Amino acid sequence: MCGRYAASRGPEDLAGVFEVEKWEPEETLAPDYNVAPTKEVYAVVDRPLKDAEDPRPVRQLRKLKWGLVPSWSKTPEGGARMINARAETVHEKPSYRRAFATRRCIIPADGYYEWVTGTQERDLEVEGKKKRPRKQPYFVLPADGSVFAMAGLYEFWRDRTLPDDHPQAWWVTCSVITTEAETTPLAVAPADGPHALADIHPRMPLMLTPDRWDTWLDPSRTDADDLRELLAPPPAGLMRAYPVSTAVSNVRNNGPELLKELEGPEEGTLF
Repeated sequence: MCGRYAASRGPEDLAGVFEVEKWEPEETLAPDYNVAPTKEVYAVVDRPLKDAEDPRPVRQLRKLKWGLVPSWSKTPEGGARMINARAETVHEKPSYRRAFATRRCIIPADGYYEWVTGTQERDLEVEGKKKRPRKQPYFVLPADGSVFAMAGLYEFWRDRTLPDDHPQAWWVTCSVITTEAETTPLAVAPADGPHALADIHPRMPLMLTPDRWDTWLDPSRTDADDLRELLAPPPAGLMRAYPVSTAVSNVRNNGPELLKELEGPEEGTLF
């Protein structure tokens, strides 16, 4: 799954990486090292500019809320639960299939956090000696330090309780697509810890390599069978993972220190 990630790159950097043509300075977000559901996040989209005479899609960097609210929802309350869409079923689930057909995006990140329960802690839990095992967080990122381009979907939702000219009349929300975690060895693995992403968690965000960006964002491609080919996992051996402080487990903590690599798992969270 993807329940927390880091996003420190600014709009100028992201615009260069993704060849963005349009972004609004007033939508600039501060670096966020502990992005949690319902927060505003950056997303790259290809769509016509609002009120423009030219109907061609324009690559834009937009500010969206993480937690997808389908256009047909009566209320937005379910958005906090819809932060992830499974690659295996995204084409058929009512909440995602329309967005999958025409409203796909890329959600840029430095990498994502995932928590693993240490072996000793799991053994205690199985024996019934500890109900809440302490979990060790890991930060997962491209081994070459490039942008982690997560496949995503976005939707528009109209709040009918507000007038048309109200600034919050429209919600634009998004979801991260996840796939099965890689079982192949990490490009760089901790000396004392997991050797594959599947050792940390059975799911992972679907990373899009640059050769898929244009096709994924193209709104003219709407055939589900054609699009499902883009949901194939990236080549193996592109990722690294390392342990970070359990401070990241508290959403109130935020800063570059959360990305500091530890020499090994914290005490009580041995892998």
